[in-house]
Amino acid sequence: MRLCAISVDLDEIPFYFKIHGLPEPAGRARSAVYDVAVPRLRALADEAGIPLTLFAIGSDLASPDARAKLRAAHDAGHEIGNHSLDHRYDFTRLSYDEIVRQIDGGASAIHEAVGVRPVGFRAPGYTVTDQVFAALGDLRVEYDSSVFPCPPYYAAKAVHIGGVALRGRKSDSIIDDPRVLTAPTRPYRVGRPYWTRGGGLLELPVQVTRGARLPFIGTAVTMAGPWKAGLLARMCVGEPLVNLELHGIDVLDDKDGLEALLPHQVDVKVSVARKLASLRAVIDTLKGADYTFVTLREAAAQLA
Repeated sequence: MRLCAISVDLDEIPFYFKIHGLPEPAGRARSAVYDVAVPRLRALADEAGIPLTLFAIGSDLASPDARAKLRAAHDAGHEIGNHSLDHRYDFTRLSYDEIVRQIDGGASAIHEAVGVRPVGFRAPGYTVTDQVFAALGDLRVEYDSSVFPCPPYYAAKAVHIGGVALRGRKSDSIIDDPRVLTAPTRPYRVGRPYWTRGGGLLELPVQVTRGARLPFIGTAVTMAGPWKAGLLARMCVGEPLVNLELHGIDVLDDKDGLEALLPHQVDVKVSVARKLASLRAVIDTLKGADYTFVTLREAAAQLA
């Protein structure tokens, strides 16, 4: 059976300001992901008749409104995954005890909000280490979905961090060990080092296309437009699991209070209507290729 899982990292907008080395925003931009993006994503999922996996940051759930929206999504059948307690971009550079606290604290906040402890984890910025996998194992997490073996993305991220530095600012973002680019692109059990196969935790890598390993993530899809987004989807057909990872910002634009990001983040210039059309093109393409849409937890259960 061919499976497709669409997951969404619910990073609130202040994290994007940190990536660009900018002061945190004020006003409605601060909570645009939960206020605007989550309802849009749920409407898209309802229209397509598919489940989502929503990776929540524990500290965001101090907001009663965020808790209520996450609980409603859970009650509607969407999976809630753990995106750590504080979304520390230096997550992999923390001590083992602090890594455990970030993972366990995020899971506990989600458990309190929705009534179920999450079984899946995604690291901030896709960066992981063997120490992170050791902590996930100790905490009995069922699967991870952080490894992103994508050379074009890795290069673009490194260039961006350098460009921010040249402008006299400091990005909070960091890059992973380049050897992650040799990791399997299909689900595997991690070894040591984590980019090799072994007998450890089940890893569901973030999707890249077949052959060229182009990024098949929300930014690439929504920037491409509907026709090219469908082409990217066709470049993934044949994979046992297509693991499309989005962010909440992938269904937002400058009309949603993100004007301050316009000079720094080109995807904000793409209209919501065009972004949603691109996502629909991907869903339709994969449905046409006989993919069954599942949550990541369901995918992990079938692939384990």
